[in-house]
Amino acid sequence: MGFTPLRFALTVALTFPVTALADLNTTVTLNSNTSINLETGAMPGAPADLLWNGSTLAPQGAATAVRRYDDFPEQFYATVTSIELQLLPGYSRNAFTPAVGDLYGVHTNGRHWTRMYVKAKSAGSITLRFTTFGVPQTPGAGSGGAPTITSILNNSSLIPEGLPNYGIPPSSLFVIRGTGLADPGLPVLQDSTNGLPRTLNGAKITVRVAGFTEDTPIYYTSPSQLAGVIPARTPAGDGTVTVTYKGVASNAYPLHVTPAALGFNTYNGNTGVATDAITGTLLTYAGSGRPGQIIVLWTTGLGSNPLDSDSTLIATPHAVETPLQIYVGGIPAEILYKGASQYPGVNQINLVIPANAPSGCWITLVAVSGGVLSNSATLPIEAGGGQCADTVTGLTASQIATGGTQSIRTGFVGLIQTDAPSNSGRTLTNSATGSFQRYTGVYTPSNSLSPGGCIVNDLTPVNATDTTGLQPGAIRLSGPSNLDVPLNQQLGIKGAYFALLGAGAIPASGGTFTFAAPQGADVGAFSSSISFNGPLLAWTNRNAVASVDRTQGITVTWSGGNPGTYVFITGTSATQSALAAGFTCLAPVEAGTFTVPAYILSALPAGRGAVELQNYVYGPLAASGLDIGYAFGDIAITENAMVR
Repeated sequence: MGFTPLRFALTVALTFPVTALADLNTTVTLNSNTSINLETGAMPGAPADLLWNGSTLAPQGAATAVRRYDDFPEQFYATVTSIELQLLPGYSRNAFTPAVGDLYGVHTNGRHWTRMYVKAKSAGSITLRFTTFGVPQTPGAGSGGAPTITSILNNSSLIPEGLPNYGIPPSSLFVIRGTGLADPGLPVLQDSTNGLPRTLNGAKITVRVAGFTEDTPIYYTSPSQLAGVIPARTPAGDGTVTVTYKGVASNAYPLHVTPAALGFNTYNGNTGVATDAITGTLLTYAGSGRPGQIIVLWTTGLGSNPLDSDSTLIATPHAVETPLQIYVGGIPAEILYKGASQYPGVNQINLVIPANAPSGCWITLVAVSGGVLSNSATLPIEAGGGQCADTVTGLTASQIATGGTQSIRTGFVGLIQTDAPSNSGRTLTNSATGSFQRYTGVYTPSNSLSPGGCIVNDLTPVNATDTTGLQPGAIRLSGPSNLDVPLNQQLGIKGAYFALLGAGAIPASGGTFTFAAPQGADVGAFSSSISFNGPLLAWTNRNAVASVDRTQGITVTWSGGNPGTYVFITGTSATQSALAAGFTCLAPVEAGTFTVPAYILSALPAGRGAVELQNYVYGPLAASGLDIGYAFGDIAITENAMVR
């Protein structure tokens, strides 16, 4: 089957700006007796979150702090997320004596989460690098001062600048982020029927690469974000982009043009925008794709397309000859057409879902175009179509996506064992956790991945999801060797619970553990059990990841683990400048081995990192007041890695 032109709502294919919240990232030096507000960076801060007296840092007001790591490599700084900070035990208002290399979590007076790294300390001064997540920002108003560009991204992949698979190809959609870029007002998508404008709401975008200069077509503007199309004639190489607003030019921001760098359009987190090739129906959790079905993927970044217009709706689109391979659940898919759609800058790919594709709500979708790995997406796939079901957790489409503004009430309890490198060799830690939250719309678990494939994550720090905590009754965990401990509320956060367990709490031979709670204010009484079958997961070739060659795959092997469960294989790598990326793959525990493909590793930066194997065991948790609930057990083994 050849190319079938389809017209699709372009609003799905363009990433619109969200400017209400941002992260404050900065480095400051405090002299003795100086305070700082971690939400604004102001010194002295009002209200102050921390006070440096020359030897100690003291939380001020309602602010609290806790040390997460000592002797922490700064290149891993960006991998510590706000979610991790929220789950740390031990926050207090006590003053502390910081040391170079310490990494702290701080909960500010304004109730935001901050990761803070001690870079230097001498003669009464201290240098801190910190990120405060989700603080209110005032976007550029579009007047007063020159426009400023802060980043340039592929519209669909949004891969951060500097990563190996970053690039903005010719004939692709791209976004410019910054301040004061255009007139105030919400973005309005421009109609390309008669051609996209090259000046819009006072803004003009100019591309300069290797002697080539051209103003780009513009799809929309806002004070903080513009979207346009890189001209097809733009040569590959390094150049600059300038935004001119009402005659005032911005900074010349670096632009890295690559021959190809495909980006998948996504929604609901990382679900790929895919439609039936005949009907145009969007694949959803409730309307999954089927093995053998012909679908259309909506993308950008296949590369230069000089036969079609960069600015005007295309009546007869043409194919693009860029080498392309797409993997669905790790299986190569047959591609029927790859090239322009009718919309400038938007690529359409027609392919056949492999007949042996796995089933699930999050089947991996990745592509390699011109040797460059795309962003990672997922597709819901079931043998007969209809509602998808996750083979790992048992969740179904009706639980994952309720639609509209309907609330989803979730409750999880878990037992975790970590075996990780430490200064003393290796450290084994056992703990228990609980989370009871109310979400709105679509619920996506943290492990939203179906067996058989791999995804890549850029590890950009994320803000905590806007949720409401639920209150169960007092939770207790019981198990082998007379284990009986309470899970205590964490940091005053409603719905968050934690307990640190003794070294022998999870025997090597396994055992059955039960979480139980009486009726609570929001959640009914429950009793939920998980069982570890002995022997526990063991990583049998741990030293194989000490040095990772990105041009080769990583093969890991293991033994033990619960029959019928799965092993998550995750890896991370970070540069000294804290640029980081990671991958996650999923395989049945019975396989005993898995090879992470070289094309997945190609997206990781060279640097220090780690690889981890995790065996998850799930059990039901049923209680009134919950729509989704389960208990889980997690046996996790980590090894340091050098990625080359």
